[in-house]
Amino acid sequence: MERKIGTTSRGIRCPIIREGDDLCKIVVDSVLDACASENIQLCDRDVVAMTESIVARAQGNYASVSAIAKDVREKLGGETVGVIFPILSRNRFAICLRGIAQGAKKIVLMLSYPSDEVGNELVSFDQLDAAKVNPYSDVLSLEKYRELFGANPHPFTGVDYVQYYGDLIREAGAECEIIFANDPRAILKYTKVVLNCDIHTRARTKRLLLAAGAEKVCGMDDILNAPVDGSGYNENYGLLGSNKSTEDKVKLFPRDCHGLVMDIQKSFLEKTGKLIEVMIYGDGAFKDPAGKIWELADPVVSPAYTPGLEGTPNELKLKYLADNDFANLSGAELKAAIENAIREKGSDLVGNMASQGTTPRRLTDLIGSLCDLTSGSGDKGTPVILVQGYFDNYTN
Repeated sequence: MERKIGTTSRGIRCPIIREGDDLCKIVVDSVLDACASENIQLCDRDVVAMTESIVARAQGNYASVSAIAKDVREKLGGETVGVIFPILSRNRFAICLRGIAQGAKKIVLMLSYPSDEVGNELVSFDQLDAAKVNPYSDVLSLEKYRELFGANPHPFTGVDYVQYYGDLIREAGAECEIIFANDPRAILKYTKVVLNCDIHTRARTKRLLLAAGAEKVCGMDDILNAPVDGSGYNENYGLLGSNKSTEDKVKLFPRDCHGLVMDIQKSFLEKTGKLIEVMIYGDGAFKDPAGKIWELADPVVSPAYTPGLEGTPNELKLKYLADNDFANLSGAELKAAIENAIREKGSDLVGNMASQGTTPRRLTDLIGSLCDLTSGSGDKGTPVILVQGYFDNYTN
């Protein structure tokens, strides 16, 4: 019988994960229990994905504010530090900023505008136009910013991040000066010691700063890239991908994950005879059209995945085939022609007009985004996602 359902994405309930838990056993058992309770049949190339959060929790990959402060002090000297291009987030950055401020005597905080890297607005482009401000060249002091734009609380949280970050720095014991600019080199008029906090543009920012005469430059990926007094760490991403755990502790992005996904795949194969693809995911890579926020505050969508998830989709656009190649067909003839085209498609459709409009993104980014939307970030209690039928097509 012809299948009538394509891709499905299901949240899988799991126990609350604690440090030291056997995550391989928990994930496999939770999926198999859910399948048994809902009469779900696993198939080859189904995908089981888990949030990066439960991996880091099982690893115990945490660090204190004092560990951040110590690393910042040792790597950047403990005097005046330029902190540039942070995202506006109480969960993602505020607690890191507290540690950074404790590791310096003065912070010159340089905020990008009109929005941060992931789309949180300080002001709108309409406001900039009305004030005749060029965000690509103009450097604004805090006084000038307030004179032109006043207070601009975040539309969702109601937080005035300019005030919030300034107060946080002073409460941590450091002096604070706030400026607004988009050229990283603008900070060098204030200090030659810089911590750049951007995520996806960090390599370019470091390069520009060093070429312009900066004496010391670290990115967030350079802070806690090794243990500090036994703290957690991430050798690849440092503080990137971290978020708030308690008022004085952050949970870091998980490390050394490849073995875990391979162990889970092996366990599924032993228990079910099915080759299940496995991945760890963080933020999905998508943009909210209303809030204008780009979700991806993690350094990558997926820090680890099984080899079968490598690559990009290789798909034909059905509506293109129906409107062009087979425009003279309908009904059963059209269906048969399209199925035949799919069966005979090449392994690399780059440049093929019949594939235009298909999403040119990596499989892990696409599936990770689907999983992030399914699990949410609140109280659903489904940190594991079962995706079925993702690799099927119209012929299955």
